[in-house]
Amino acid sequence: MNEVYQFLKKADTYYLATVEGDQPRVRPFGTVELFEDKIYIQTGKVKPVSKQLHANPKAEICAFMEGKWIRVTCELEADERVEAKKHMLDSYPMLREMYDENDDNTEVFFLKHGVATFCAFGQEPRTVEL
Repeated sequence: MNEVYQFLKKADTYYLATVEGDQPRVRPFGTVELFEDKIYIQTGKVKPVSKQLHANPKAEICAFMEGKWIRVTCELEADERVEAKKHMLDSYPMLREMYDENDDNTEVFFLKHGVATFCAFGQEPRTVEL
């Protein structure tokens, strides 16, 4: 799990894919943190991505860095605890202009049932379970 977290953190930007009905939706994300031995991401409840994940928690995350990439297949589960939200916002203080752990919009999700595949050109893919 730490290797997945470190890759996503170092990549800085990763792409989160969800589904809306039968249409895939992909967008860039930048928030990723470890909290209580789980990988967390953050968004706002008013955003379509939140609604998509509540309707169908299956997601994929992909990031590319230095000629290598990672693809993580997982489910994302919301964590409504203030402590989890505060941890994320403390790690990304620039988000505090838009979010607060006590507002009705801030939302954090943790990865569960995850399988990460590490790839690089000319190398065999390597898979790890989270």
